[in-house]
Amino acid sequence: MAEADRARWDATHSCGGPADDSPPSWLDAFDSVLPRAGRALDVAAGAGRVARFWAARGLESLAVDVSPVGLRRARDAAARAGLRLETRELDLERDPLPEGPFAAISCFHYLQRDLFPRLRERLAPGGVLVCEIATIRNLERHAKPGARFLLQPGELLELCRPLELASYTEEWHDGRFLARAVALAGAP
Repeated sequence: MAEADRARWDATHSCGGPADDSPPSWLDAFDSVLPRAGRALDVAAGAGRVARFWAARGLESLAVDVSPVGLRRARDAAARAGLRLETRELDLERDPLPEGPFAAISCFHYLQRDLFPRLRERLAPGGVLVCEIATIRNLERHAKPGARFLLQPGELLELCRPLELASYTEEWHDGRFLARAVALAGAP
């Protein structure tokens, strides 16, 4: 399955990928809880828009993805912006996550339920996990992605436990029904 995923995402990124490559503006509201130092991990980073967000905040940002084409786009965009960005090609269903600790971890538009305990383990004390993943309600307007790749109502809340939630929403954003979480690891 990884080869099929890699080929599909390489094709997507070869054609330019998503139209909006800008950082997620909704994170601006959480400036006070998002770190400005340390290491950041962007999971399933694609072309690296969230990884670049972390780098612009001053974090040592690592983007991991199955697509070498997406990661090349991430490096190129970071270089154009004068940002330092490390990339690593990983099949998250097979390869281990990079070792932590990380001050920030982001997971946008990628759902692998068994990954969440490992994400929580890699957070530094006081670190933040930021997620944005479509829910099953997205099928009301879109045939893809299929239900297997969509959250059930309230599921992201459970996946983030026992982290402390700074924010959690499930609502329509730009035509997609998204669950968004900003969750904090406790201090040691």
